[in-house]
Amino acid sequence: MALAIMLGAFGAHGLEKTLDAKKLAVYETGVRYLIYHSLGFIMLSFIKEIKTNVSALFFALGILLFSFGCMIYAITAVKFFAMIIPVGGLSFILGWLALSFYTLKAK
Repeated sequence: MALAIMLGAFGAHGLEKTLDAKKLAVYETGVRYLIYHSLGFIMLSFIKEIKTNVSALFFALGILLFSFGCMIYAITAVKFFAMIIPVGGLSFILGWLALSFYTLKAK
């Protein structure tokens, strides 16, 4: 969460004059999803009854590919990063689906 706050502040104060509105929005999306999934990690740490390491793995992969992909693409405009962003989004989805599956299986 601390990293997300620092990156958000950097985007708001350090990039607002260098990025156009569209690229700044992409950067902010990356930060927002980093915050959401940091909260997801905190939630996973409180769950003891079910297997959460699969979800954690997908969340981490999503953060690397989606969140950081958005931020790096916004700053560099390197197309490779734009191409890996959807894979990160899929990782987030798989993480939440895994959490749902293991929760239902435990009940």
